Amino acid sequence: MNQFIDEVTLSVKAGDGGPGSRSFRREKFVPMGGPDGGKGGNGGNIVLQACHKVQSLIDLKSNKIYKAKTGSSGMGRKKFGATGDDLVIMVPIGTQIFNDKKELLGDLTKQDEIIVIAKGGKGGLGNASFSSSVNRSPQHAQQGMPGEELKVLLELKLIAEIGLIGLPNAGKSSLLKTLTY
Repeated sequence: MNQFIDEVTLSVKAGDGGPGSRSFRREKFVPMGGPDGGKGGNGGNIVLQACHKVQSLIDLKSNKIYKAKTGSSGMGRKKFGATGDDLVIMVPIGTQIFNDKKELLGDLTKQDEIIVIAKGGKGGLGNASFSSSVNRSPQHAQQGMPGEELKVLLELKLIAEIGLIGLPNAGKSSLLKTLTY
C-alpha cells in the first residue's frame, strides 16, 4: 500500500565552484609566453520543479540529503572548466518550501513551475585573469566559492472537497466561513 506523506525535511547542498588553473604558455617559437590559466566552472544549483505526475512527497522521504555537481577545474590555454549539472527534484503541485526559520521560500502552484532553492558556487579565476602591466607572470589562481547549503521543509497543501447538505438559509455558508478562518 502506498503511504501518503505531506511533509518532509531535506538537507540540500549546491555544487562548489571549480578552482582556477595556474599554468603558463611555453612554446618553442613564442619567446614571451605568459600566463594562460583558465577559470573554474560554476557549481550546479538545486532546483525544485512542480510535476502533476508526482502525487506525494513519499519519494523524498527515503533520501534526505541532496547534492548538486561541483564545477570542474580550469585548464591551460585559457580553457574554462565545465559548469556542474543542476539537480532537479520533482515535487507535487501545491508544495510550499520553507527554510529552517519557517520563512516561506516559494510556493509551486502550476505545472512545470520551478524555483532555485540553493545556488551553486562561482568558479575561481585562473592566473591569466591576474596578469597586468605590473605583474606579468602571476603565480596564483583562485579556489572556487562554496555552494549554498541549507535545510528546507517541504509541505504539501491539501485540498479537501466536501459538500454540505441542508435547508436553504440554514447557515451553511456562515458555518463554512467560520471554520475556514
